[in-house]
Amino acid sequence: MSPLTLNWENQRAFLAVLRTGSLSGAARVLGITQATARRRIELLEGQVGVNLFTRSPAGLVPTETARELVAHVESMALSAEAFNRAASAEALNGGGTVRITSSDLLGIEVLPPLLQPIGLAHPKLTFELSVSNRLEALAQQEADIAVRTQRPTESDVITRRVGALQIGLYAAPELIARYGMPTCVHDLARLPMIGPDRNLADIQTLSAQGFPFEQQRFQLRSDNHLAQQAVLRAGIGIGVCASQIAMRDRLIPVLPEALGFDVDVWIAAHRDLRRLPRIRQAFDALAMALETYLAKRVSSPAAPFSDASKKLINA
Repeated sequence: MSPLTLNWENQRAFLAVLRTGSLSGAARVLGITQATARRRIELLEGQVGVNLFTRSPAGLVPTETARELVAHVESMALSAEAFNRAASAEALNGGGTVRITSSDLLGIEVLPPLLQPIGLAHPKLTFELSVSNRLEALAQQEADIAVRTQRPTESDVITRRVGALQIGLYAAPELIARYGMPTCVHDLARLPMIGPDRNLADIQTLSAQGFPFEQQRFQLRSDNHLAQQAVLRAGIGIGVCASQIAMRDRLIPVLPEALGFDVDVWIAAHRDLRRLPRIRQAFDALAMALETYLAKRVSSPAAPFSDASKKLINA
């Protein structure tokens, strides 16, 4: 069997079935009929000479051979997606699609309002925003640009520190109105708190910064940072938040002089991709927007909130 006889469309169907677990799911993803998806799988099985799936009540189950092939097909899919982004007519004219990857918190709480003016300034650019705490590989072209709170260490990747999130304890005005403002770290023991659940890395990081976890009563625990932000805004407890986000949500700083630390933010791109006009435009514009956003630091975190907080608390 020659590899040249394999049809990429059949392999796409194979990957879609692996990801969705069914022919109907693969058909929806690929925009084809279920009969076409079945035919492509059968053709691929005929080409490789083995069954790739077995039927079960739960759907199609990949065989051992299929599991051995999946890494190769996923790599081909990533290369095909990167090729399509780079070879599109828009890309050849200085536009095209730029795929950006970031964590849940940055991708949902920070990046969207920054991308809006970039899109207006560069109308030929379109964006794919991959929001996940899984670190997509720039070296393998899973994404064109990454925005992360960990400095990428992949080879041939250009990185730039664009600032830092200023982390501290914050509370909704109604919670402070209900319980009063704590005056020292020991006061936190009598107040409802929001914190991590089973994420040891978060617990260790916050404990190392002096956050009193051992004697603390937690009203709600979650390892999802977006969930923590939502319940913090809802006034359920005192929790960790970046000052840049807290200012937007009019949250009140709690013990700013005692508890707080910075988390660096990095933007990165593969060295070869960075030379492409669409990547260079998006990288430079996003880096500048992030630098401006993250520069909104407060030397005295209580200051921007003091007048507004008094009005809200006394309302």
